Amino acid sequence: MIFPFAINWDINPVMLDLGFIEIRYYGLCWAVALGLGLWIFSKIFKREEISDKVLDSIFWYAIVATVLGARLGHCYFYEPTYYLSHPFEVLKIWKGGLASHGAAFGLLIGLYLFSRKNRVPYIWTLDRIGIAIAIGGAMIRLGNLFNSEIYGGPTSLPWGFIFVNGNENQTDPCHPTQLYEALAYMLIFGILSLMYFKLDMARKKQGVMFGWFLIMLFGARFIIEFIKNPQVEFEKSMFLDMGQWLSLPFIVGGMWILYKARKNKLPNIFTWVNPVRPKDKSKK
Repeated sequence: MIFPFAINWDINPVMLDLGFIEIRYYGLCWAVALGLGLWIFSKIFKREEISDKVLDSIFWYAIVATVLGARLGHCYFYEPTYYLSHPFEVLKIWKGGLASHGAAFGLLIGLYLFSRKNRVPYIWTLDRIGIAIAIGGAMIRLGNLFNSEIYGGPTSLPWGFIFVNGNENQTDPCHPTQLYEALAYMLIFGILSLMYFKLDMARKKQGVMFGWFLIMLFGARFIIEFIKNPQVEFEKSMFLDMGQWLSLPFIVGGMWILYKARKNKLPNIFTWVNPVRPKDKSKK
C-alpha cells in the first residue's frame, strides 16, 4: 500500500565507518546530551559562584551512575531471565541495551553520594539536575530515532514514519514516539529553565522544581507509552507496559515531594548537610 503523506525513514544508524570503528548517531546524541548537561551546570555553578572542582565532581558522579543504572535497568527490568543466567553479559554494554528508568534510579543514587561528599543538601542537587536531564533525554530519544527503535503503533496521521530499518519488518506508517518524547522533554527543559533562571524557584522553594520535574517527565513517558510498540515479548500481555509501571513510582514520588515542599516539610534526607569534620589538633 502506498502512503503519500508518510515519511520514509531509511537512515543508516552508522554515521561514519572508519573500518576499525563505527561512529553512530546514537553515540553522537549521547555525547551531545552529556555536553549540554555539562554546559548547563557550568552556567548554574557560575550563577551560584561554585568552584569548577565541584562541577567536575557532579559530572563524573552523574555519568558513572547513569550508565551503570541504565545498563542494569535494561538487563533486569526487561530481560531478567537471560541476564540472571548469563551475568557476565551485563558487562557487554557495547552490544546495546540501556533503560531510562534504570538510568533514573542510578542517577538518584549517584547524586546522593555526590551531595554527601560535597556537603550540599540533596534537594539542592535534585532541583537543578532536572534541567540537564530534560534536554539530555531529548537528545537520546533522537538517537533512538536514528536507530529506528522504540517507535509506536500504526497511524494514519500525516507525520507517520515508515521505519525501513525497524526490527519488526514494518511497512505501514507508525507513530514516531521518539519525536513525541523528544518534544515533550524539550518543553519540560524550557519550563524548568524558566523556573530556575527567571523565577529563581530553586532558591525560593526547595523541592518544587524537582517535584514538577518528576511529574512532567514521567507523566509524559507514561502517556506516550500507550501508543508505543511493546519492547519485549512479555509486555504484550500486560495491562500497563514495563515503562508505565516503572514511571508510576516517580510520578507519585513527584506529587509527594511537591506537597512536602509546599508545606516546608521535606524529610531530612533531602535537606541534611554532611557537616565538616573538625581537625584533630591532638595529632601532629
